[in-house]
Amino acid sequence: MHNAGESSVATTTNAMKIAPPVFRSDAASAAGVPIPFATSRASLRSSGHLGWNGFGAELIGLRAGARSVPAAMHHRIGVHVGLPSRVHCTCEGRRITRLQAQGDVDVIPAGYDGTRVDDNDSVALRVWLTDAFVARTFEQADPAPPRLRIDPHFQLRDRRFELLAWALRAELEADDASDALYAESLCTAMVVRLVNADDPFAPQKRRRTLAARTAARVIDYVESHLDRPLTLTELAALSGLSVPHFKVLFRETLGMPVHRYVIARRVERARVLLLDGRLGVEQVALETGFAHPSHLAHWTRRLLGATPAGIRASRSKPSAPPIATHDAGDPA
Repeated sequence: MHNAGESSVATTTNAMKIAPPVFRSDAASAAGVPIPFATSRASLRSSGHLGWNGFGAELIGLRAGARSVPAAMHHRIGVHVGLPSRVHCTCEGRRITRLQAQGDVDVIPAGYDGTRVDDNDSVALRVWLTDAFVARTFEQADPAPPRLRIDPHFQLRDRRFELLAWALRAELEADDASDALYAESLCTAMVVRLVNADDPFAPQKRRRTLAARTAARVIDYVESHLDRPLTLTELAALSGLSVPHFKVLFRETLGMPVHRYVIARRVERARVLLLDGRLGVEQVALETGFAHPSHLAHWTRRLLGATPAGIRASRSKPSAPPIATHDAGDPA
């Protein structure tokens, strides 16, 4: 993405109640709140009605394919949600291809443009910050940050930033959102984390990850076998690696341990089945690989903050993917 200076900022509608998502390529305006992400997408939740000033957020569904990322006057942040997706980007003359996993963060500073190609449909939490908001945060920071600028980042993995993003997402999904001061505090903390992140263009040691085809094979296998127990041995065999080596490369590739990833996918499958409403809770537990309904309830409460009954009761409301996978237990 090239530093192209300031340009007009696209806007979009408030939280649209759509299921399934209906993609759109035009950008509309609502309540005078700028949402600088013009692309083929479906808006799942938006902060447009929350009265936030100097910052905002939206949960969106993105359609697979190529899109340009025009320069904007806002700093833009994208946090990947749900299933991994292979992404190809250009920024500042660099071409980057990676497997984008849950919680991975992309940062596009104001004035930067570029291109992006997604191999699969995906969901992302988009956050935008005005330059005035960022400058005010810099002025009030104590101690002063190491550099007074927002740098571009691809696939930034920062646990504390991820937790801030999920807290902001929860505000979008809440029936009764907190005071705007809380969201402002979260976005202020995001700015602080970003200016303290490693220089994205400094020489870095190349990360060892699973090959793209190998990662896709393992992901597809997990999705096809969520209804039964899975072992590290069988998953490692798919990659032709030893179990210890596979565990290390899986975590580097997807940003989380194998166990946490599998649990998160089981919970997401259960959420979809519960919202569908055709199977009882006990059958849903069996279909998603949980030993019994209480085991399912434990993990839905831990990851989604709701019981299976609560999820089923919410099926008349707009739905979105699970909140996060950062608290899925075992670090193996």
